[in-house]
Amino acid sequence: MSKVTFQIEGETPVIVGCNPGDNLLDLARRANVAIDAPCSGNGSCGKCRVKLVSGELESLKSRHICEEEYEAGWRLACCSKVLSDCVVFVPDIASAYQSRMKTADLSSPGEIAIFEDCQNHLHQSGIHFVNRFRAVTVSMAEPTLDDTMPDNERLTHALTEALGVERVEIPYCVMAKLAPALREHGFSLCVKGELLGDTFRCMEICAPEDTAIVGCAIDIGTTTVTMVLTDLCSGKLLAKGSSGNGQIRYGADVINRIIEQSRPGGRKKLQDAIIKETLVPVMVQLCRHAGISARSILRLSVGANTTMNHLLVGVDAQSVRMEPYVPSFFHWDGLLAGDLKLPANPLAPVLIAPNIGSYVGGDITAGTLAAGIWDKDEMSLFIDLGTNGELVFGNRDFLMSCACSAGPAFEGGDISCGMRATDGAVEACVIDRETMEPTPEIIGEEGQKPVGICGSGIIDLISELFRCGIINAKGLFVREGRRIRRDEHGMGRYVLAWPEESETGREIALNEVDIDNFIRAKGAIFSAIETLLHAVDMTVDMIDKVYVAGGIGSGINMKNAVNIGMFPDVELSKFHYIGNSSLSGAYAMVVSDEAARKTAEVAANMTYLELSTYPGYMDSFVAACFLPHTDARLFPHSLHE
Repeated sequence: MSKVTFQIEGETPVIVGCNPGDNLLDLARRANVAIDAPCSGNGSCGKCRVKLVSGELESLKSRHICEEEYEAGWRLACCSKVLSDCVVFVPDIASAYQSRMKTADLSSPGEIAIFEDCQNHLHQSGIHFVNRFRAVTVSMAEPTLDDTMPDNERLTHALTEALGVERVEIPYCVMAKLAPALREHGFSLCVKGELLGDTFRCMEICAPEDTAIVGCAIDIGTTTVTMVLTDLCSGKLLAKGSSGNGQIRYGADVINRIIEQSRPGGRKKLQDAIIKETLVPVMVQLCRHAGISARSILRLSVGANTTMNHLLVGVDAQSVRMEPYVPSFFHWDGLLAGDLKLPANPLAPVLIAPNIGSYVGGDITAGTLAAGIWDKDEMSLFIDLGTNGELVFGNRDFLMSCACSAGPAFEGGDISCGMRATDGAVEACVIDRETMEPTPEIIGEEGQKPVGICGSGIIDLISELFRCGIINAKGLFVREGRRIRRDEHGMGRYVLAWPEESETGREIALNEVDIDNFIRAKGAIFSAIETLLHAVDMTVDMIDKVYVAGGIGSGINMKNAVNIGMFPDVELSKFHYIGNSSLSGAYAMVVSDEAARKTAEVAANMTYLELSTYPGYMDSFVAACFLPHTDARLFPHSLHE
């Protein structure tokens, strides 16, 4: 029996027992040590870098670790087996997907603008931001020898008079605390609950001054989870935060996670990773930030893809990826916060935005609601860029949707120096055509050194490399210069930041494999657009508006996205970046009963197109895997400055 000590940057060391020959990444997962493994441990991504401090590991050499780094002790956790007691250092960059929980500054107009836009769209469509939740303060006469009315009847009488209802329901969890609460607060209480027709259902009793009733809207992305708390009376945002999805260490894409959850104990591991490791810490932090009790959260809403929804509730997701691709549920009512053990009122309903197909989920339903394309005459194309690329095309008369497997490239996965759009990420870049020197823009405070490149930065960098003639249509380097380096096999890379310029002390570069991965991702998006239009017998010039969503950066340079052939070559004025539309839609659902009903209606009226079985899709995809495309006539303006 051996033991491994994980020295985690900035945290208490974790010690785990093991047998000689055990895989290091598997041990880390077993010990709940967060190590990023987007490829789910097959050695292809190079993100699970750790450093052997002492002891012995049997480690395969990898192209992701040079000879000098290998001699210094750097290893890939997924390619290492334990031979003896050892100490392993886990750098912050290996666990950044989980450790960098962020709370937004809601005093910034930019943080609330997208939610205000969503409200305005829905108001114009006749959807009002009102709901059935109420907080009412009641004062009751204290019991005496002459007035021996039981506590529950005393409360019922007070509530029927205050609210004008005929019935009051008092669930067990409220009844259990009624007697002490009444006497602690002198028979004056704030009662929070649901108004259901002529019935008021109590959900919480508390001090008379605690009148807050709160909703929690959650976007569960494959890579990132984002959440807002909102006042259910006014719709005002109270707190916003985000964190990496703890499931990512089981794979960057949904297929790897479905495979993992099908193994013994896997379903619980995946559910714990999203609930205990991700949602609970963010919710607790936001409640603290907003100064409210978690039991004041009376409703939650979730926008997530079909697989994430299954893994959240602990339902087997195997059928999602197996023919005939029939998931356990599209729409599900009756789920409560207490069922998932979330830090909220246990009676709070959890609204899951309805799924549409195996690979088009509630995040797209919620996003479609927020974009408002369901209530417009103009033809609109909605694109959500994430690990899966999901699209919706149509107007008030019809909506057609599809999904393509873009892979994790838009969120930094499958890219050697890729990362999420957090502090240290290069989110935009310009290259001088003559000198080939870059001018990057980095997320974070002034003076922040680069750590890696997020999705919007990768789009810019590839577009600039192509515009400057540094790479050709296949993504291969055809110019030489100070910034161009080649390995012993001749594979080229463009160095965006030298080791001394980066936060990690390693160079930040984009190589030909990275570019090829991204070209395939952008090819998947464009071919999906082309196929979706073909299915409804329409062409690119019939698109009136393009709404682009996704958290790949603060925004996308639409011109550069067209330059590389990711988006169709239409007037740039038609493009609108709308940020995290899934969260905006979930926010609308939690605040507005009408919005929640409309989301279900939108999902029911949407047609799902299965690309994998559509004739001609693969031919379209292959043709799109060049810069910008094999048919240059589709992109007449792609390289115009």
